[in-house]
Amino acid sequence: MKLSLSVRIAEAPCKTKLNVPFRDLVQLAAELGYGAICMRASAGGIGTPRGELEWMRGEVERAGLRVSMVTADSDVPLNNELGPDSLKNIGPSLDVAEALGCDLIRICLKNEADIEHAGRAADEAAQRGMRLAHQCHTTTLFETVDRSLEVLDRIGRSNFGLIYEPANLMLCGQPNGLETLRRFQPYLMNVYVQNHRIDPAGPVELKTWCLGVRRFHHIPIWEPGGVDFPEVIAALQQIGYEGCVTIHQAYAELMGPREAAVRTADYLRSLGGIE
Repeated sequence: MKLSLSVRIAEAPCKTKLNVPFRDLVQLAAELGYGAICMRASAGGIGTPRGELEWMRGEVERAGLRVSMVTADSDVPLNNELGPDSLKNIGPSLDVAEALGCDLIRICLKNEADIEHAGRAADEAAQRGMRLAHQCHTTTLFETVDRSLEVLDRIGRSNFGLIYEPANLMLCGQPNGLETLRRFQPYLMNVYVQNHRIDPAGPVELKTWCLGVRRFHHIPIWEPGGVDFPEVIAALQQIGYEGCVTIHQAYAELMGPREAAVRTADYLRSLGGIE
């Protein structure tokens, strides 16, 4: 497995801009031995000129890295009602991925009607040799394990898959260990890691469709009391996963990007199976 560093590690809370220059983040990832950068629209997306995107690709490749995945539209990570709109016009997102030299794009489904749009978007992506993937995420069609698998089966495209993310599954009261990964394995295209500690009096809240409002603390990936990452990494090894493990944690309120990138990489590598 290869470590990928999401630009989210240096993202402002609004999720639409970075707190540090993109070049600095790329150099940090290279210095620390990451294999890839996970791009979001906060760094470069559908509103970014093609030439600037190609400059970003050059920065990544000159650093010996690659772009592991693209989230080309800010409405997707904001998970708002506009999140699925890119499925109706996937071309601009494909253009962003092409400019960045990447074949994997994160998208969003929130309503039954989005399933049909996702199928058509996947067909268009396939014509350009690209894949689409959806994160395990609250208030989407991918909140629960069973519903995620049902939607994946209904879309039924080999280039449409899943981003496994155990913290969101935990918030939704879902199993997130080996048995879940075995069920997800045929669709698995990326792995996101972030950490929460559930607490009814916690300072952060997210709405879920399956369990209502959930309150929690953002905590570092290495801190106990949230996701059991030794179990998660062991399970990924057991199913033979060889793709990216992407540091997706929103660290802005906890520590700076450098400390977060260093300590997270050290911790995950200590669990084995990750370069």
